[in-house]
This record gives sequence, C-alpha cells and structure tokens, in this order.
Amino acid sequence: MTFWKIFLNSIKLPNKDAMFKLNRVGMDFALFYMFILLFIVSIPALIERITNPTGIGGEMNLIFIVIYFFIFYYLPMTLIVLGCISFVAYIGRFIARLMQRKLRYAIIWKLISFTTTIPLLVYTVISFVYSVSSIFLLLALIYSISLLIIMISIYPKRRIRP
Repeated sequence: MTFWKIFLNSIKLPNKDAMFKLNRVGMDFALFYMFILLFIVSIPALIERITNPTGIGGEMNLIFIVIYFFIFYYLPMTLIVLGCISFVAYIGRFIARLMQRKLRYAIIWKLISFTTTIPLLVYTVISFVYSVSSIFLLLALIYSISLLIIMISIYPKRRIRP
C-alpha cells in the first residue's frame, strides 16, 4: 500500500473500511509513515530557524543549521511522539480488554499512529500562521483516544469458550 493510500485512509478514520485497510498495513510502513508525517510537522520550525538566525547558532552555515535542527529538534520530537503513541497504545490495550475485544498491542499501536494524522496536519497549518500553545497537544491526545475507543468498539468481541 502506498503512503498516499495510507494517508487517505487515515483521514477517513474511524470508518470501518478504512480501519480494516490500515490494519493490513505492515508495521514498517506505519513507522515510516510516522517519520514522514513528523518531518512535515517540523517544517514550520525549520523555516523559522533558517529565517531567524539568532541565539547560539546565529552565525552557522545553512547546512549546519539543518543538521543541528535534525539532531536537536526532529530526533527528540520523534522519540517523544513515538513514546506517547506507545503509552496511549497501552491505554488502548487496557480499554480493549475492558470492552472484551480481540486486539493485539501492534494493531492498537498502528491505529493510534494513524489517528494522529489530522491533528498533526492541523498543527502544521496553524503553526505557519500562529504560535501554537501546548493546549493543542492535549486536545490532539483527547481526539486520538476518543477515535481509538470508537475503533475498538467496531472490532468483534471475544468468544467465550466453555
């Protein structure tokens, strides 16, 4: 499945067909999709860093500014976002057990990573125009968890074997 199809299905969530199509996506594609999405999210901060060269790296060459940016902005942001997705997936695993659904951690991790598409793109568009506060991240987390609960409820219940 191409990244464009993954993107289109991520926009359609919590649609049942889109959810099951994304369920068939491999974990490698899901992780690479997240790297691409986080790169797009970091573009406004990179542009600001290049156009406003002040502070410690104000006199650096452009290539060093880009390298510095990826080491000290993109990499930590990626680690934090992937850690948050993993934590929310553990919460989703707990919710799936409470709702008696047959879901593994890997499926929940992929679903929660695909639900972050809309909030991250909205964050990117808004950050080109305004300075975005931390409240937006809390709203994005609530949005992703609510979508996750809706998607978990779509999956079938476990069969109780006698």
